[in-house]
Amino acid sequence: MTDVGARDPDEFSAGQWPDWSFWKDRSDSPRDNGRGRVAVATATGLASLTLIARAEDIAHGTGPALLTSLALGLVACYVVGCVLAPWYGPVALRRGRIAIVAVMFLLGAAPAVLLASPSYLTDLTFALSIGLMLLPLRHALLLGLATVLGQIVWMRLARGEVAWAQVAILVGVTAALGTVFALNFTIGHLRAAREQVKRLAVNQERERVARDMHDILGHSLSTMTVKLGLTRRILESSGDVALAVGQVTELENMARTALSDVRATVSDYRTLSLDNELAGARLALRAAGVRVDLPAATDAVRADLREVFGYVVREAVTNVLRHSDAELCTVRVGPDWIEVTDNGGPTGGASAGNGLTGLTERLAAVSGTLAHGPAPGGGFRVVARGPAPAIPLAAVREAEPT
Repeated sequence: MTDVGARDPDEFSAGQWPDWSFWKDRSDSPRDNGRGRVAVATATGLASLTLIARAEDIAHGTGPALLTSLALGLVACYVVGCVLAPWYGPVALRRGRIAIVAVMFLLGAAPAVLLASPSYLTDLTFALSIGLMLLPLRHALLLGLATVLGQIVWMRLARGEVAWAQVAILVGVTAALGTVFALNFTIGHLRAAREQVKRLAVNQERERVARDMHDILGHSLSTMTVKLGLTRRILESSGDVALAVGQVTELENMARTALSDVRATVSDYRTLSLDNELAGARLALRAAGVRVDLPAATDAVRADLREVFGYVVREAVTNVLRHSDAELCTVRVGPDWIEVTDNGGPTGGASAGNGLTGLTERLAAVSGTLAHGPAPGGGFRVVARGPAPAIPLAAVREAEPT
C-alpha cells in the first residue's frame, strides 16, 4: 500500500536546510551562485557595522584597560567573522560548520562576559544568524532560544529587571538576517532545480529521437536491403530490366518516405498508422519471400493504441527481415492487444535489443506491456497489450446488486 503521507524525496522542503550544495556546483550558473554569496555576505557585513557603536560604548566604558582592549579586539574579529562566515561556511563540511558557529558564538559572547554586561549579549544576533544559515533549523532554533533565555535570566539576576528592548533587537535582527538567508536558499535551490529539469528534458528528447530514428531507419533500411538483393537476383538470373526498374522505383519511393519520416521525427510531427504499417509489412515481407497472414481490418483496435501498435508491427517485421529464416509471418489484433508471430524456427525472431527495448518504453508510456519469446509451435512471437479500458461509472452502478 502506498503511504499517502510519505514525502517525495526529490520534493523541495525546509528539511533540506542547510544544504547549500548549489553554491559548490560551478557547472550550472557560477555567476548566479556568486551573486548569492555576495548578497548573503554583504547583508551580514552591513548588519555587523552596528558593532561599531558597541566598540565605541566599550571604549568609553569604565572597565579595566586590559579587558577593554581585549574586548575591542574580539569585537573586531567578530566583525571580520560576520563577513567571512557566510562566504565560506556553506561550502564547509559538517564539522567545519559547527566549528564556525562555535567560534562566532564565542567571539560575540566574550565581550559581555569580560565586561560583565548582559546587554552586550544582544550582539550574538549575528552569531545566531550564522547558526541559522549553517546548522539544521531545529538546532539553530534551540541555540537561539537558549541565548534569549540566558540574556533574560542574566539581566534579571544582575540588574533585577529585563531590558526588553535589547531582547527585542536580538530576536528581530536575527529573524531579519535569517529571512535573507532563507530567500537566497530558496532561490538557489529553485535555480538548481530548473537547471536539472532542463538537463532531464534534453536527455529525454535525445532518447526519443534515438528511439524514433532506430524504428524508422531500421525498418526502412532492412526493407531496402531486401529489395536491392531481389533486384540483383533479377538482373543476374533473368535480365528482366522492366521488373528490375520497378523494384528500383519502389526503392526510390521508400528512400523518399524514409527521408520524410526522419525530418518529421526531428520536428516531432510524425505519426504512425497501424493500417499503413500493415501495408508496408505486407510489401516488405513479400519482397523477402515471406508469406504473410494479416488481419483483414483493424477497426476493432482502440484508437488510443493504434499508433503504438503500428510501432509494434514495424519493429517485429524488421526483426523478421533481419534475424529470421521464416517462411510465414502472422499478425493478429484485438481491441487492446496485437500479436506478431513467425515460423522461423529456434533461431527466428530477435533478442531484446534496442528495438524491443524501445517498444517496451513506448508501451509503458501508455500503461501497456510487451512480451516476446519463442512461440509455442516454434518460431518467435511478440505480444503487446494495452491497458484495460475504463469501465463507465454508470455501468458499474448498473452491475451493482440492488
